[in-house]
Amino acid sequence: MQEQKAFIRYYRILFGLLGLSAVITEIAVLTERSLFVPSNFFSYFTIESNLFAIALLLYLGIEGKARSKNMAFVLVRGAVTLYMLMTCVIFIVLLSGLEGAMLTAVPWDNVVLHYILPIAILGDWLLDKPVVKVGFKKALTWLVFPIIYVVYSLLRGGFTGWYPYPFLNPQPHGYLYVFGMSAILLVGIVITTWLLWRPLRKK
Repeated sequence: MQEQKAFIRYYRILFGLLGLSAVITEIAVLTERSLFVPSNFFSYFTIESNLFAIALLLYLGIEGKARSKNMAFVLVRGAVTLYMLMTCVIFIVLLSGLEGAMLTAVPWDNVVLHYILPIAILGDWLLDKPVVKVGFKKALTWLVFPIIYVVYSLLRGGFTGWYPYPFLNPQPHGYLYVFGMSAILLVGIVITTWLLWRPLRKK
């Protein structure tokens, strides 16, 4: 048991530091190329979700306490796991051909932020399985941040003309296209939420 706890702790610290190094590298390289715009950089869902994941992994890894029975931490872990899976799947399905032009200035950063860290977060969820029971309504609170993110991106884009992702940009195809894509993504997110929630469901 102690060996397993130590493994999970070092696992979290290792991947937390890996993710942090990728974000710092992105900032450094973009700054060197005079391309770093903080308000745009931190408006990418990829960056936001990875920062959540990095903070969670490092906090749990450094603290070293089991949080599988703590409702608040289980809900936070579930939310972060959902957001990282969204980052991975949406990138693969909608954005995989754009990595040279969007977000990642360094190829290995792209691999870490879109593939390795999402898999690591899912692995953490499976290695340290939550044991508390959660109602599905509580799990649905995980959707609040993605919904707010879409609203924020559209409002900010309306003022600045900059949108973080093509499927959130209404200029080529109109808002109906954006709302349609958002609705399709929402269905996928709800399904993923249900899959993550199943082990937590109340009998």
